Amino acid sequence: MRYPVYKIENFEETIFKNKFYVNSFANHLKKHRFIEDLHRHNFYLLVFFTHGSGVHSLDFKKYTIQKGSLFFMQPGQMHSWKLSDDIEGYIVFYTKEIFDLYFKGKSIESYAFFESFQDHSEMLLSDEKRKQLQVYFNLMLEEKEHHFIYKKDKLINLLDTIHIEIARWYEPKNEYTNSNSNLKLKQFEGLLEKHYKIEKRPSFYADKMAITLKHLNRITKATLDKTVTDIIAERLLLEGKRLLVERKLSVNQIADELGFASPNYFVKLFKKREGSTTKEFLQRMKNQVL
Repeated sequence: MRYPVYKIENFEETIFKNKFYVNSFANHLKKHRFIEDLHRHNFYLLVFFTHGSGVHSLDFKKYTIQKGSLFFMQPGQMHSWKLSDDIEGYIVFYTKEIFDLYFKGKSIESYAFFESFQDHSEMLLSDEKRKQLQVYFNLMLEEKEHHFIYKKDKLINLLDTIHIEIARWYEPKNEYTNSNSNLKLKQFEGLLEKHYKIEKRPSFYADKMAITLKHLNRITKATLDKTVTDIIAERLLLEGKRLLVERKLSVNQIADELGFASPNYFVKLFKKREGSTTKEFLQRMKNQVL
């Protein structure tokens, strides 16, 4: 049995023709308790906790929830929640389509915290930053309840103001300022997401970008401290783990889905990168609350 992939229309009180949703977290849980079980989304989301505790499992990593915990998630990520009864905060769903359409010259992927390569999906905000962000979320909730003119404009601009504040606080492990390198990394990210199942050669991506592999490796090492080979392998491993847990596919089926010539290639990649066999990994997942 597959785990569900939720769309915004699966939730009540949506805006922008099922492309936007905002609510307090406590109110959200009253009608959507099912989100605590393992699932995926096909949209972007922000979740900001102001009270309570718990555990957030996101793509096989566990995060402790506390006051000031902020999560920013992309479409396709697998996650689940284990929450205390007194949990409170805010939750916002939105599509790339509505964001990019509204701002036109600006893409949602331009924000570093939505870069899949960075592998950072959480921040813990200080009391000062938490109070600052709460103002914008409260304004969104207030706006949602009324039908003033320019309602949608205000909501989407409040959302982007939150994006801007997060971007100013966000600190990747390897901060870099070279805008050309940033653009190249974005280009590589887009190409990898499109081709990783059929193209695993680092040289393929460098050729597509019209740069040498040495140059591309220099960019990834400087920004992420990883080689191009590392990044390709990590993307394949992540998807392999998702397919193991979500769709319960066999090793042979996963190898076929990910475009490996032989299941042995996937088995070796998994053992090398994960440090365990697929069976050991699945047993570990069963022993945990995902």
